[in-house]
Amino acid sequence: MRAKDAPRLSVLRSIMSANLNASKTSSPIRTDVQLVALIRKLQKSAQDAVADAQAAGRDDLVEKENQQISILDEYVAGSGVQSLGEAEIKALINEAIEAAKGAGTAGKSLMGDVMKRVNAALEGKDVDKKSVAALVKELTSQ
Repeated sequence: MRAKDAPRLSVLRSIMSANLNASKTSSPIRTDVQLVALIRKLQKSAQDAVADAQAAGRDDLVEKENQQISILDEYVAGSGVQSLGEAEIKALINEAIEAAKGAGTAGKSLMGDVMKRVNAALEGKDVDKKSVAALVKELTSQ
């Protein structure tokens, strides 16, 4: 506030507001990983707002949202939560598939078993669960 950095203040207020709203639900934010997931969710909504503003021809809103996205990126980068790349995630998934097949799991239950193993390995890391599930589905169908 004292620095008169309005975009950063706006981002901080939105993070605090989302955190307060989450605290009123059955799953409040208690770990850094959950906070990073919340920030990623805010990033996603800002990216959607950029797409809508571009469609409407509102360049001023596009610039504002892009500025907020860059600030959120800074917070995620400085969070200390480990992020994994797609190659690292694929390697973990392939290891889980081999372990599941070695344990005798096959057919439709293979994907569920692989997801359990992968989620256990990814505990405490910043990853998008939907993309992980899509990769598991893709790799188990091969």
